[in-house]
Amino acid sequence: MNLKNLARTLGISETTVSRALNGYPEVSERTRQRVLEAARAAGYRPNPMARSLAVGRSNMVGMISPLSANDMFDPMFADIINGMSEALEARQMDLVIVPVSSANELRAYEHMLQGRRVDGLVVSRTRIHDERIALLASHGLPFVAHGRTQLNAPHAWFDYDNEAGMRLAVERLLSLGHQRIGLISADLDMNFACQRHASFVTAIQAAGLSVSPDYLIDKVLDRRAAYQAMKQLLDASPRPTAVVVDNQMSGVGAVRALLDSGIRIGKDISLIVWGVMEDSLAGYNVTTVDQPHPDRAGAKMIEMLLSILDGTPPQQLQELWQPVLLAGETVGPCP
Repeated sequence: MNLKNLARTLGISETTVSRALNGYPEVSERTRQRVLEAARAAGYRPNPMARSLAVGRSNMVGMISPLSANDMFDPMFADIINGMSEALEARQMDLVIVPVSSANELRAYEHMLQGRRVDGLVVSRTRIHDERIALLASHGLPFVAHGRTQLNAPHAWFDYDNEAGMRLAVERLLSLGHQRIGLISADLDMNFACQRHASFVTAIQAAGLSVSPDYLIDKVLDRRAAYQAMKQLLDASPRPTAVVVDNQMSGVGAVRALLDSGIRIGKDISLIVWGVMEDSLAGYNVTTVDQPHPDRAGAKMIEMLLSILDGTPPQQLQELWQPVLLAGETVGPCP
């Protein structure tokens, strides 16, 4: 049965039937229920393309990202994407991921804005001063930022509490007597890395200790760079008795460097990694700062984006979830 026949059966106009099926508020609840029940009984299925044109939507959500090989093997990234996809599938919508080079990322956003190919975007790995968010905010395309930024314009964002998570890690090491603690960070232009770095420094100083620049290494976001960073910390004199790695993509490289150097992890040097790693990759039950339920986080971001599409002001959609410290075998008393 098509829309015309459904309208004829009900004795109402095609316009009213279409508006009832698409949730327009000007249709009374009684009429809407009557149309929906008749549609179900008749096995009516709306034409997705026609429906998209009628409501002015593409039924697609986009994500533009300079994906790397690390992302493909990052279980947290996969869980977030799965959560987003499931939330969209439940609403008969699709997720479109556009991989780009870092040099062309902003241009890709501009093309997306010009073509209006999606109903909204999820902006990942936010930066301290993020041109992408400033661009989207100025053009009015709905978006949710996965991470915070220092942009003043009101916008929707979802994040985990980076300051609190790093504080958990540092305070755990301090409680075990560690005073020489190193930090391996991602690029500090990324907002999550900047916040974790600042929290690390604050927690060390709050304990009455000084922060050695020799123990702080940044721009590390993959196994190879993390391996070299950990080797550099091991060459420091005196070397740190504990190290925090602020992202799980670098965690495996850090573990490998310690093992290759004959270090007994958790005895000679303690290690905490932000983000759960697969045991088969690390070879250890690593003590981690965990961001719980990444699949639910992905679904939450889609829920927020759809709320914007339904008229909720973006500044009312800001979520901060709390990380937790998961004990493992890579942390022990200061030797």
